[in-house]
Amino acid sequence: MVVDKPAGWTSHDVVGRCRRIYGQRRVGHSGTLDPGATGVLLVGLGRATRLLRFLTGLPKTYVGEVVLGVATNTLDDEGTETGRWDLSHVTAGQVRAAAAGLTGPILQVPPMVSAVQVGGRRLHELARQGVEVERRPRPVTVDRFEVDATDDRSVWRVAVTCSSGTYVRVLAADLGTALGGGAHLRRLRRTAIGAFTVEQARTLDALEADPAPAVLPPARALDGYPAATVGEATAAAVSHGRPLARPELGVTGEGPWAVLGSDGSLVAVYEDRGRDLLYPAVVL
Repeated sequence: MVVDKPAGWTSHDVVGRCRRIYGQRRVGHSGTLDPGATGVLLVGLGRATRLLRFLTGLPKTYVGEVVLGVATNTLDDEGTETGRWDLSHVTAGQVRAAAAGLTGPILQVPPMVSAVQVGGRRLHELARQGVEVERRPRPVTVDRFEVDATDDRSVWRVAVTCSSGTYVRVLAADLGTALGGGAHLRRLRRTAIGAFTVEQARTLDALEADPAPAVLPPARALDGYPAATVGEATAAAVSHGRPLARPELGVTGEGPWAVLGSDGSLVAVYEDRGRDLLYPAVVL
């Protein structure tokens, strides 16, 4: 399902609500959103939850606002102010140049208030104890970082398309640093994960009122992956998780491959493990 997460809810809260609505014990999500953020959250039900691993690496698209001149300990408007600068002199050209400098393959230091683990502890747990630890920069890719002025000279609308694992909060803070001060993020909204867009998303209230239309066929989770349609005999072998040769599946390239039955339903996902045969990663 493509869910429109409301502000104030954790991604785990959304999973709990969906578990109750659909009466499913097995429910999961792909691509955590901060509690204050809204927008696209992909949720899997039952056996299809195992497909979420194939959605984790999809690119993400966001819109939001960066407030220049004010830094917070969480890098967004949920935190406590930690610094203030007068950046009213900054021009649109300077802001766009700073954003361009944060575009492409970059190294990003995860924020302390995050689920990243260091030494077996989640950073947000350490942050709540007032502990700050050194974090290693991580490679991420920012394909688009557009900025537009608003009526408030300290507030800039932003649109970001980036790789999985990118923190838009960190982009906002780094933008402030590049301009000689600080900044924080607010009103973050994720508008897409891969081809799944906010236009497709259903609110939790809409799910509660009419849950059935929101559930997409499992094959949709593999949109964008190469697919192979197999006949009845091969589908039977696939459904039992049998390793198969490439000619049996009729596939080329690197995979993974969505294996579809003659009716278009997803039977399994196969992958190349560097051996003579292809092996099932997930069998539905």
